[in-house]
Amino acid sequence: MECLDPVLGAGDLAAERLEQANINPQTGLATDYLNHFNEVMMLLEMLPDMPDCAEDVLDWEPLGYEGHFENSTFKDKQLAIMAYSAAPAFLREHLETHIADIDVLVGQIQDQLRKSSDAASVAEDIAFRATHEIKPLIALAGAVIHGHLEPEATQHEGDGAQAEIDALFA
Repeated sequence: MECLDPVLGAGDLAAERLEQANINPQTGLATDYLNHFNEVMMLLEMLPDMPDCAEDVLDWEPLGYEGHFENSTFKDKQLAIMAYSAAPAFLREHLETHIADIDVLVGQIQDQLRKSSDAASVAEDIAFRATHEIKPLIALAGAVIHGHLEPEATQHEGDGAQAEIDALFA
């Protein structure tokens, strides 16, 4: 019988099972999702040497975590989707924030390519933006997947309010 509300570390989402599937057992997130972004990154960085990659860049579309796994050949894709739904909400939200930023930047680059009459003329600028703007966001998304967050990202809503209350009585 399947668990209606899956819990990380229990049943199908036991740590050993998640590790075997390359899903972080602490976060419930899989780095395989980043392949979607690494593919477009590779194309963007290749543009200066291969401007004909512009069509592939223009064909790239944003894809959410669950959508990525639904459309992937990842062996344990249903497990990845189940673990994602069991992952702590603040981790999913933090990951989705970085992904949204990546999607916006890639969209801006796609617009830049569409407006240009010659991909080669904008390729260097695009590759620079990809390396210096998108790649760091992919690294941050990877850090979230591995459970490495910057301190302010792990502060939950009530923590700030409690600090303000404590300051009033100090």
